Amino acid sequence: MDYLHPLSGFLVGTMVGLTGVGGGSLMAPIMILLLGVAPTTAVGTDLWFAALTKMVGGGVHHSQGHADWQVVRRLALGSVPAAALTLWFLSASGGHQMKGGLVSHMLGGVLVVTAIVTLFQRKIYSAALNIEDEQKTAYRRLLPILTVLCGAILGVIVTLTSVGAGALGATMLVMLYPIRLTMQKVVGTDIVHAVPLTMLAGLGYFWMGLVDFQLLGSLLIGSIPGIVLGSRLTKHVNAGFLRITLAIMLVFSGVKLLTS
Repeated sequence: MDYLHPLSGFLVGTMVGLTGVGGGSLMAPIMILLLGVAPTTAVGTDLWFAALTKMVGGGVHHSQGHADWQVVRRLALGSVPAAALTLWFLSASGGHQMKGGLVSHMLGGVLVVTAIVTLFQRKIYSAALNIEDEQKTAYRRLLPILTVLCGAILGVIVTLTSVGAGALGATMLVMLYPIRLTMQKVVGTDIVHAVPLTMLAGLGYFWMGLVDFQLLGSLLIGSIPGIVLGSRLTKHVNAGFLRITLAIMLVFSGVKLLTS
């Protein structure tokens, strides 16, 4: 087993433990840029990595009451069918044999957007809280439809790139439910919703033969102690500094993939 595999898992796990985001966003580019994994296989393997790690995190958040199940159902109503349709399209059109450059460019673009979202998430939250009362009434009527639509967008993005279920999903929830969901519930709801989405997408890539389970095992071995360490260090590290560091890493990875 190459030592880089568990080490990569450890580094990503530590970042996830520190910030709560970054698993898929960091793991896929590391597999492509550092480990030399084919982009489509990196996406498929990363989806399984996300599904298994978020399953554990989702269980913890559910036990602590941090998941809003009505919101989870609304998101899943959009994301699960969208993921299934995207997988069907990839399989039927031969899209699972896409050139690595195309996958890398799509992934790079999503990473840059994720970096911007990570930096401005708190400002987005403040802006959503300051919506006028008249607008709030009309906004609430549209919330179910908007949530399903956001879920569908996430379903397509996550299935194509393995990225977006974390930072992008959380930001969508912040914009949709700034009063209803505390930041703890945003994180919990986002993680719980990501489980069926990443599992379905991961199963689709497995069916297309695009998952490296040996690599997945090595990454998981490293990530578990990394998540534990990162969680313990959270109180001792400045949150703003972490967000900026994560954003810089995402931009660097995104630009590298876009120009490769």
